[in-house]
Amino acid sequence: MSLKFKLRSILLSFLCLLVTTGGLWAQSASIVIKGLVTDAAGGAPIANVSVFFSGSAGVLTDSTGHYTLFTSRRFVKDNHLKFVYVGYKTGSVDINFDVPEQTVDMQLEESGHALADVIVKNTREKYRNRDNPAVALIRKVIAHKDENRMNAYETATYQQYEKMTVSVSNFSEKLKSKKALKKYQFLLNNVDTTKVRGKSLLPIYLEETRSTHYFRQHPKDDKQVITGARKVDFGEFVDTKGVTKYLGSLYAAIDIYDNNITLLSNQFLSPIAGSAPTFYKFYIRDTVERDGIKIVHLAFSPRNPQDMLFRGNLDITLDGHYAVQRARLFSPIGINVNFLRAMNISLDFIKGADGRYLLSKSDMMADFGLSKKGMGLYGERVISFKDFKTDMPLADSIFAGAAVEKKDSAETRSQQFWVNNRFDTLTTAESKTYMNIDSLKNMKSFKRTMDWITFIFAGYKQVGPAEIGPANTFYSFNPVEGFRLRAGGRTTTRLSNRYFFEGYGAYGFKDQKFKYFGSATYSLNNKSIYKFPQNYIRVSYQHDTKIPGQELQFVQEDNFFLSFKRGNNDKWLYNDYLNFNYKREFENHFSYEFNMRYWKQSPAGTLDFNYLGGQPGLLKSIDHVTTGEAGVTLRYAPGEVYYQTKLYRVPLINKYPIFQLRYTAGIKGLFGGEYNYNNFQANIFKRFYLSQLGFTDVTVDAGYISGKVPYPLLSLPRANQTYAYQLNSYNLMNFLEFASDHYVSVMADHYFNGFFFNKIPLIRRLKWREVIEGKALFGGLRDENNPMVNPDQMRFPYTNGMMSTFALQNEPYFEAGFGITNIFKILRVDYVRRFTYLEHSDIAKWGIRFRIKFDF
Repeated sequence: MSLKFKLRSILLSFLCLLVTTGGLWAQSASIVIKGLVTDAAGGAPIANVSVFFSGSAGVLTDSTGHYTLFTSRRFVKDNHLKFVYVGYKTGSVDINFDVPEQTVDMQLEESGHALADVIVKNTREKYRNRDNPAVALIRKVIAHKDENRMNAYETATYQQYEKMTVSVSNFSEKLKSKKALKKYQFLLNNVDTTKVRGKSLLPIYLEETRSTHYFRQHPKDDKQVITGARKVDFGEFVDTKGVTKYLGSLYAAIDIYDNNITLLSNQFLSPIAGSAPTFYKFYIRDTVERDGIKIVHLAFSPRNPQDMLFRGNLDITLDGHYAVQRARLFSPIGINVNFLRAMNISLDFIKGADGRYLLSKSDMMADFGLSKKGMGLYGERVISFKDFKTDMPLADSIFAGAAVEKKDSAETRSQQFWVNNRFDTLTTAESKTYMNIDSLKNMKSFKRTMDWITFIFAGYKQVGPAEIGPANTFYSFNPVEGFRLRAGGRTTTRLSNRYFFEGYGAYGFKDQKFKYFGSATYSLNNKSIYKFPQNYIRVSYQHDTKIPGQELQFVQEDNFFLSFKRGNNDKWLYNDYLNFNYKREFENHFSYEFNMRYWKQSPAGTLDFNYLGGQPGLLKSIDHVTTGEAGVTLRYAPGEVYYQTKLYRVPLINKYPIFQLRYTAGIKGLFGGEYNYNNFQANIFKRFYLSQLGFTDVTVDAGYISGKVPYPLLSLPRANQTYAYQLNSYNLMNFLEFASDHYVSVMADHYFNGFFFNKIPLIRRLKWREVIEGKALFGGLRDENNPMVNPDQMRFPYTNGMMSTFALQNEPYFEAGFGITNIFKILRVDYVRRFTYLEHSDIAKWGIRFRIKFDF
């Protein structure tokens, strides 16, 4: 065989090999498909959607709805890429395998039907609980809840790392390029585009906590020892401690085994609560083996997507414990929570030495915005756990002291401490947050901006070491003073951390009288007297007008918006107060306050202080009533949480009750006091959570006055003649309409959180919510204090010749109503009706009342 022939044969063989391998390469060439799966109705991302080609393994979308699939033509039977998720119609799209990299997004439509088994059927069955294996499984999970919780152990210790972040999402590039923001580019350029696909996050708040936890069952006790604490500091304009508590109330620690999970100021029903099968639909999606244990992948969705429920999936162990090994919870489309675009919760558990599963990581994320797209706020709370030790002896000394103990060195830890003690590393953008905010708070332009923001929202404008305000009291009007002008202010910590001064001056153009107030306070703990815990001594003097029986919370009585009142409102007082106070608050939220007071009341407007004279029809008038008082107030609010503002603390109501007990002794001769008496008052407030039915706020108030006193010293119920709905006042009672020396008051407001409106198709889109309320006052007046029985007692006031102040009789005062809240996300409108004492003149038997309040 010639050499030429051999070379020709080798060349032909090589060409055949190229053709053959080229064909195989063409069939096996890999492609990459990426994309986002969202809900067609609301646009929210859907997690754990199965994305696959027939005949090949697929992938699941992550918690943000994104997926990445690597495959090739030779591994699939056809080019139809499928998207499958229980409760949604299957999506499908044809893929061109000649394109190596491509993006394929999919919108899935909800379906009221689901596969009744893992076997695909042509007929769809209506969902039901009866004979449903998924429901039977969840009932076993519910039955085994107690044995899978931490309190199933006698003792436990573990290490915890917690991180809370708040970021601006999708910060506008157009806004970023504004000239006014040029000097803030160091902050605006710190953007993270990798943490959440499809979003750019600009971190503005970061907080980290490292701690050790101890738990014991007998006696039941918990202890947290904080060894490291670090957070951004915005300076004097932002109460970072209050921010911590506020975020903690929004992004609460999550226990899947609780019946109700409190998030975003609402209670969400857990998918493994005892009543979960009534409110959720459950589907078995798959059974797999993991770590030698069979795991059931269980999907669930709410029967009503507007209720406070989750959608998502659970991994349940089939080892006899029926424990949750992994949970993914998402907010349903259309949920009645303001501004919420998406909420994702990831819970991961690890297997302990005894075979039980313990929570190793909790990651809760919520995205808020005024619209479905564009700028918003993105919050996240990550809690990681490790080094579990269970059923080991724990000394009693460990649990001594407060339930939460912070080491003295916790807030001064070095950078190396955090490097060594973080369970997760910070992202690049997060790691720059501390430095960026520290630089920001020292910028003069930032301080000026925050100063004006504080003036707009809190009403105080900073002027050197003092503040001028509050702005909403600069001008007001009433029937006694006519137009009223007021100017005042107070010092800040810029002057001193020990000494604080406050005062104002006011003038009424109708009565042509000056009013004034001044106070001096000494802080015993060298902290601002407006921050918790308070510990101060104060002396103050006030000469001003007051409406008898009007008690307001968080607002000044001469607030401009309270100038508008219904009915007759011409009975006022000129009050002179000289007060001496000592107040002390403790970290466990117990407090006491001692006070001594000189109090002179003089009638104003058409009010008078008259006694019946010795002859019929003859009245004896006096100019004033003077008392000298000494008293003590005890208050206990376990678990209290609030956000501190410039003027007052806003309580963030939780499940814990608040108790208050007050005793005041009137001492004849003290400061010229004319009467001896004892005044006892008790008050209890409690919020009762009723899961899907919302919650009820209940206030019980009681009082008793011993001694003979005129009506200005009696208990005058909190009345309201404005058009604003006041939570702790009787909204259809006139000022000074009733007087008592013993009483019991019950007030209740129940918020359904849209439980009924969410089920009405046209109304549920508005996200309105229902509220009902009822207020009752029981009480009476002893003969010695009743001028209708005792002619030696000061006469009750008259209006147009008719008595307008009364003693409560055998029946209580009662009013009730219903309202709609969350109108335009801030407005509450109530219809209130009065049911008793309708014979009184010049009263409102019903009325429409308004209240402005922002709620999630």
